[in-house]
Amino acid sequence: MKREFFSWQAAVLFACLVLAIAAPYMFSGYILGVMTMAFYLGVYAMAWDLLFGYVGEVNFGPTFLVGLGAYGAGMSNTLLSLSLWPSIGIGTAAALVGGMLLGGPALRLRGPYFGLVTLAAVLLLDKLIVVFAGYTGGEIGLTVMSFLTISSTGNYYYALGFVVLSAIVLRIVARSSIGLILEASGQDSVATEALGFNVTKFKLLAFAISALFSGFAGALTVFYLGTASPGTVVAVFVTIQIIISTIVGGRRSIIGPIFGAIFLIGAGELLRPIGQLSNAVVAVVALVVLLFAPAGLVGVFRRQRTSD
Repeated sequence: MKREFFSWQAAVLFACLVLAIAAPYMFSGYILGVMTMAFYLGVYAMAWDLLFGYVGEVNFGPTFLVGLGAYGAGMSNTLLSLSLWPSIGIGTAAALVGGMLLGGPALRLRGPYFGLVTLAAVLLLDKLIVVFAGYTGGEIGLTVMSFLTISSTGNYYYALGFVVLSAIVLRIVARSSIGLILEASGQDSVATEALGFNVTKFKLLAFAISALFSGFAGALTVFYLGTASPGTVVAVFVTIQIIISTIVGGRRSIIGPIFGAIFLIGAGELLRPIGQLSNAVVAVVALVVLLFAPAGLVGVFRRQRTSD
């Protein structure tokens, strides 16, 4: 039964991938642009889910990592006149280093203090961006000189390739011995430490992996949008989008947040005519899922298949 379920699940994922690859031949550039942003949000959410879903640590500042990647890449391109890929490399490295400097002391804290530290970090980054507006562009934003491509189809395939690669790598990590230790530490850190595992070290590793993918995605997002601004990569609203994507898609699944991000971005576009009410509608949907299907869409799908 279990093998049959995974075969059926693989078939569904393969069909979704085929549909995604064929999308540029079926949809307009506008739809491709919406899907491109959904894919990048999906990477943010998958990276966040590795820490929250498996370790049980609530990071209220995922955009601290995204912002470091975005601004590290954007400032390298604009201020240092570096080309596209070296700038992306610097942005990713900035997110990784910043994540390690933050995660090292923060992950030693117990209870809600880790979440509070990460929230304070993203608020501090937001203020620094405004204070050093001469370098960062401030609230207006930092316009970069390079682009991934000017083609909507090309940008779509960049995002699709990256989200698929990220899903594969993060899924492998989650299902490896590292993932099992992370999951065990999330359920009972004391018992895991009693077995001889350094829980803090493994949590820091998970945070570093999350920082790596968040920073890379943030850097790519900047060179897709052509600008880095607090509202697109750092704002608390983006953190809320990441959390909702994970909740709706399904925590501790890695793949689920992709579908949650597609739902969130797609619903936002469909409900745009009703203005600010669109955010309220999406929030209500997220609340209903959290109350009645805490495992998200993927969890509902799994229960349905195993009950057949």
